[in-house]
Amino acid sequence: MISKTIYISDLDGTLLNSNSVVSDESVELLQSLGQRGAMFTAATARTAATVQPLLQNCGITIPAIVITGAALWDFGKQKYVNPIFIPSETYRHVIGVFRSVGYLPFVYELQQDDKMCVYHTPEMNRAETEFYEQRKRLVLKHFEFTGVPDDGDRIILVFGTGPKSLVNAIAERLSNESDCSISAYPDIFDPDTALIEVFAPGVNKAAAVKRLAEYTGAERVVVFGDNLNDLPMMRVADLSVAVANALPEVRREARLVIGANNDNAVARFIDYDFQKA
Repeated sequence: MISKTIYISDLDGTLLNSNSVVSDESVELLQSLGQRGAMFTAATARTAATVQPLLQNCGITIPAIVITGAALWDFGKQKYVNPIFIPSETYRHVIGVFRSVGYLPFVYELQQDDKMCVYHTPEMNRAETEFYEQRKRLVLKHFEFTGVPDDGDRIILVFGTGPKSLVNAIAERLSNESDCSISAYPDIFDPDTALIEVFAPGVNKAAAVKRLAEYTGAERVVVFGDNLNDLPMMRVADLSVAVANALPEVRREARLVIGANNDNAVARFIDYDFQKA
């Protein structure tokens, strides 16, 4: 008999369909699972600004892992829990590396009211413009195009999106020169574009999954993913599950491969697995 399982899913490319939403079928299944006592939540690179509206109808009763583990998000209280900020000295070095290659990223500062202020320069590349256009009207996030700060003690994320060669070069240099946590991976919608996320030392989905499992008292952890930044949490799970549309590296490492994100595969698998208990 399976006792006290927690199910944790990545969002983009995993739980979300190709329209970047949770389908009606998946919402219905997850609501039913919550009513039956299943513990389900998300682990994502997104902030609460998009996680809250995406998942607010899914009946989730435990915190979500957001910002790749730099914080948890309490849906009921609508508050960030245990945010982990980049040390000021580390941030100064990170932003210096970006400046040295002539590219400035988005800089996320968590304000005291639990809203996110995102700084950038007025100039943006194509990928950055698309990123901004999809998020400019969010309630829990606002953008300031006044340049990036030189310092700060509440910086939680440095995020860039652009040509794969540039992003990978920055990631390699930061890996060699700092102890910050770095996640660089391809854009699932554009293989020529890559994403880079820079966090405080020790921040990753795996560490957050362990904290959340301890917090909930879970005895079994099942995770779902599709991209390279999901591999750390897949490696610490009792059961790692890749969707059929996952990158080859992710499918190879997963214990199990299920259907694609457009087929409601995550919600259907949780429903099947939970019923076995």
